[in-house]
Amino acid sequence: MNVVGQDMYFAYGGREVLRGVTVQIEPGQVASIVGPNGSGKTTLLRCLARVLVPQSGAVTLDGRELGRFGSRELGRLLGYVPQDGGWSLPFTVLETVLMGRKPHITWGVSRYDLGVVAEVLQFMGVAGMAERSVGELSGGQRQLVFIARALAQEPQVLLLDEPTNNLDIQHQLRVLGMVREFAGHSGRSAVMAMHDLNLAARFSDEIIVLQEGRVFAAGAPSSVLTAENIGIVYGIDASVIETPHGHYIVPIRPAATETDRGRPENGRMDAQESACAGSGLKL
Repeated sequence: MNVVGQDMYFAYGGREVLRGVTVQIEPGQVASIVGPNGSGKTTLLRCLARVLVPQSGAVTLDGRELGRFGSRELGRLLGYVPQDGGWSLPFTVLETVLMGRKPHITWGVSRYDLGVVAEVLQFMGVAGMAERSVGELSGGQRQLVFIARALAQEPQVLLLDEPTNNLDIQHQLRVLGMVREFAGHSGRSAVMAMHDLNLAARFSDEIIVLQEGRVFAAGAPSSVLTAENIGIVYGIDASVIETPHGHYIVPIRPAATETDRGRPENGRMDAQESACAGSGLKL
């Protein structure tokens, strides 16, 4: 399913967060939205999920605007996992994942619905905790459950906000491998907001770099995640290494500012001493 966000603007009150953002995700693609804190990643993802409606511009699925879909129909097409999908209600893991079947259920839960849930629980590695309350799980375990709930919708597009939050390294790789596998079936696609550039580069076909609410660059990881681009967007010096497993980014240091470049070798301590003069603070 083709996902297009066209010339989207969004503001919270008078604070503009998205400024004319255009993105396109092709069927079968995994796309990662990256950028510094406050660049608009979560807001963009929420607009693509119709959690938020852009003040101008539009989001379409296969050329049809999101506003023209009913909620049940859209629930069969889009699966959305926010950064914090937790709640305090006493649902079990099985009940929580079964909620993902809601867009498909008319009169009652069918054997097919239960079969889909069982398959997803197994796929996500949480079948063994099906009868446990979600409230007693760790943050990482809850994250797996909420992704399972979205997969139970059998969506065509999976939208994930920081899907590796709270996960250890093994589960980060497993989850992103599952996202990659999801997008490889029947033209489905996935869009993730990500902080980890190396994981985004390894598991994505498309990288969308946001800077201050605008698209700074978009394209294949190797063409977008360059040392120059990373320096401009993130304000750091970085080295980019090609490995047998793809792009690998080594962050080195914050990029030197004009002030830094004008300092003598011992300028750091002198500047600190000067800033603290008369304050009573001893360095």
